[in-house]
Amino acid sequence: MQMTKQIWQDLAWIVVAFVGIIFVGFGLRDPWPADEPRFAAIARDMWLSGEWLIPRAGGDLYQDKPPLHFWLMALGIGLTGSLRVGFLLPSMLASLATLGLVYDLVRRLHGREAALAAALLLACTLQFVITTRGAQIDATLIFFCTLAMYASLRCLLLEGTWRWALLAGAAAGLGVIDKAVGFLALGLWVLAWGLSHRRFVEVRRPDAHRVAAVLAAFFIVIALWLVPMLWHVQQSGSAELVAYRDELLFQQTVKRYTQAWHHIRPWYYYLVEVIPFLWLPLSALLPWLIPAWRRDWQARRASVWLPLSYAIAVVLFFSLSTGKRGLYILPALPALIVAASAHLPALFQRPAVQRISLGLATILVLPAVVLSVALLIEHPRAVEFIAESELVDTTPIWVFAAVAGLVWLWAWRSQKTLWAWPGVLATLTTVWGLMAAPQLNPIRSASAFMATVQAQVADDERLGLLAYKEQFLLHLERDIVNFGHARWREGDAEAYDAARWLVAQPGRVLLVPDYFLDTCFSNSAQTPIGESSRNVWFLVRGTASASCVEQGNEHKAIAYPVAAAH
Repeated sequence: MQMTKQIWQDLAWIVVAFVGIIFVGFGLRDPWPADEPRFAAIARDMWLSGEWLIPRAGGDLYQDKPPLHFWLMALGIGLTGSLRVGFLLPSMLASLATLGLVYDLVRRLHGREAALAAALLLACTLQFVITTRGAQIDATLIFFCTLAMYASLRCLLLEGTWRWALLAGAAAGLGVIDKAVGFLALGLWVLAWGLSHRRFVEVRRPDAHRVAAVLAAFFIVIALWLVPMLWHVQQSGSAELVAYRDELLFQQTVKRYTQAWHHIRPWYYYLVEVIPFLWLPLSALLPWLIPAWRRDWQARRASVWLPLSYAIAVVLFFSLSTGKRGLYILPALPALIVAASAHLPALFQRPAVQRISLGLATILVLPAVVLSVALLIEHPRAVEFIAESELVDTTPIWVFAAVAGLVWLWAWRSQKTLWAWPGVLATLTTVWGLMAAPQLNPIRSASAFMATVQAQVADDERLGLLAYKEQFLLHLERDIVNFGHARWREGDAEAYDAARWLVAQPGRVLLVPDYFLDTCFSNSAQTPIGESSRNVWFLVRGTASASCVEQGNEHKAIAYPVAAAH
């Protein structure tokens, strides 16, 4: 389809929404907990070490996730030469590309007006904004799943050519290497087969040749990573690598789904606690969309019901597992918007929908207004809240956010109130990205804390980190030792190993969280350093509990050179 002037204008509006809501603040902060520092450290070490096949966190094997997201982050960090720019670059590109895919797909299915409405709605949906503004794996996963959906629907509803079947399988395979659940996009082909038997005439019944092409591309892409990884593990003869393989392929995939051990939620979690709030403003349109979808079913409209049934299937799949996080169902969001897209232009003209946009925007800016007023009058609870949080000295920022949001609401109070939500959302993300995040960065990133720690350790001392936080690794100026990643699962074993390392040679010092002091270091020389990552930390020197030293394993100490940190 030829790129017309109108299409270029639509794309320009999408870019404006992307820049104003998602991209703003890019490159102005370091990685923040919980997951960003870990992923960034793994990616940076990949680039510097050249070890791309097996991810490592602080030098220890990291078996929780496949490596594709780390590869992308490593390329971003290495090619830009900047951790701040590189660690978020995959999320930014994935976000923009996902918006483009939704626009192009809907344009081909339902026309330009519906396409622009769909892309802008996705760019303004809370969970999409929150996720793609960070460095979560789900930001790139949503792109691969959307690409697989895009190619599948091009094949099943539009052209039907082989290249789209191959691309659908390859994108789903990349989704698996990014995060195991990428295979879910293949469910579109099963659903298309089912709809074709219900006389949905728009959809092509998947034939054996195209299904074989999808599956071949899917398994070939996965094999490009899986076969070298399995070969490397086999050739190494390492028990640790064998454990890594089994943990990654079984514990973190099948068992995590069938026998979840954390994030336990009831079956209705997504329907009650996630979709109604994190999928705003889309979820606010459901009272109109559900009757419209019912009519689409009666009309056998496959261009609506194929993506809709896929979105429902994704939510159902994750609802059946006892372990749930709001991020898990994110791949269903673009599909649901594609299913809604045919009705969006008419819905956006409704006065009730426009009033909902104004009402939601008011709710969105209300916390900033309330907190600003409370801080200005020095209300005790507001002052206490700020004092106990990382938001110290941010009163001017809250006031600015409240005033800017109210000004926008006032400007659109009587006409085109549909723009109230995106405008207020852009205002708040801009204030956060350009003002609040850079100010909070030294605390959230632990850069200020690590500067204090390293200033308290002499040049001739060897620093060890016990129960460290991943963000600590990103701000090192010296070689350190740690005792493994995420060893909280082993109880006090990590403290025993650290105690044995501490007393093995003179001139060693440990950074220890307060909850491990009584375990092994109650009689050690303790220097309080400060608070970071919700813990109080101490530098410990000298002796350690004899029982801890006796139980420690000297081989658990992992040398992490400063070269790995820069």
